[in-house]
Amino acid sequence: MKEITDIIKAYNEAVKAGRQSALATVVSVEGSSYRRPGARMLVTDDGMLTGAISGGCLEGDALRKALLVMQQQKPMLATYDTTDEDDAKLGVQLGCNGIVHILIEPINTADENNPVELLKIVTGKRRSAVIATLFSLQDRKAAQPGTCLLLTEDGVIKSACLQPELKEKLLRDMQAALQENRSAIKEYCSHTILTGFIELISPPVALILFGAGNDALPVMQMAAVLGWQLTVVDGRSNYATQQRFPLAQQVIIAKADTALAHVSFDTKTAVVLMTHNYNYDIALLQQLLPLQLPYTGVLGPRKKLDRMLHELEEKGMEITPQQLQSVYGPMGLDVGAETSEEIALSVLAEIKAVMAGSNGSPLRSKLHTIHSHI
Repeated sequence: MKEITDIIKAYNEAVKAGRQSALATVVSVEGSSYRRPGARMLVTDDGMLTGAISGGCLEGDALRKALLVMQQQKPMLATYDTTDEDDAKLGVQLGCNGIVHILIEPINTADENNPVELLKIVTGKRRSAVIATLFSLQDRKAAQPGTCLLLTEDGVIKSACLQPELKEKLLRDMQAALQENRSAIKEYCSHTILTGFIELISPPVALILFGAGNDALPVMQMAAVLGWQLTVVDGRSNYATQQRFPLAQQVIIAKADTALAHVSFDTKTAVVLMTHNYNYDIALLQQLLPLQLPYTGVLGPRKKLDRMLHELEEKGMEITPQQLQSVYGPMGLDVGAETSEEIALSVLAEIKAVMAGSNGSPLRSKLHTIHSHI
């Protein structure tokens, strides 16, 4: 999501400066590649690039093609075949052993349904959305319809001019993508055979950090790099300040018994308890357990969490195995962390793994490909 928000910001600046732009999107991959479908890059007519479609090897050639697209005002499908070991003939050194299809679209600022305007709708709320992009793999010289349809989780539909039958089929597949929580590649028969990238876009992680001590500062910095939405909550007014946490979306001063009333939760919310105040943390944990959030992390040794749970049960609270499944204490992956920066890295890596449904193991131990195929 951070890539999308960076692209929107760069696009707004380009419009303000009166510059043309084009959007390059990875729409299909066969085999291995550095970026997967959904990776984007905005190109402006002065050669500025925002986002990335590869590890740096395709950007130069895509820039040249994007300038041509702006000139012709017609979408183009560019295909890079990296299965041939002689990458030199492409003018790039790839070595990814895959075929990458990239759709490059001119951005018409007068069109309220242009690709970047649709992305603005996606980022406007913390709700999932699906964007459909149509292209012709069979004939790259044929007309490429491009980004043409948006469906949000709350039912908002934005559409380019589409045949009613095609639009109906797309919307069915987009609704399925929302229900199944995954993107898909589909084929559609219009005048020709078209391929559709049905892309699910989910909101970024919302990290609620209870604790505004010095060890919370690197958590803020790393969360900002990842594009996560950060809220900092603490009962100490001299610690919980916007000056100390300038990269946080919210900084809240609240006692433990009222803190949760100031924040909201969804399926992409992670909570970290690191106030270094036992009574504050246990009061929060008591309120958080019934919510069964995707991730609730407790800083400190295992015996601290065990003590907290034992005390809550002694007070009459019934704690179920389901509630404990999403509680992580000690929180973080075992990376040998010692410093506050290393601890922040460990914790955020664990949150990312949990949100992605991954176990956080070394990639070299995987028996299959790194990325699942759409």
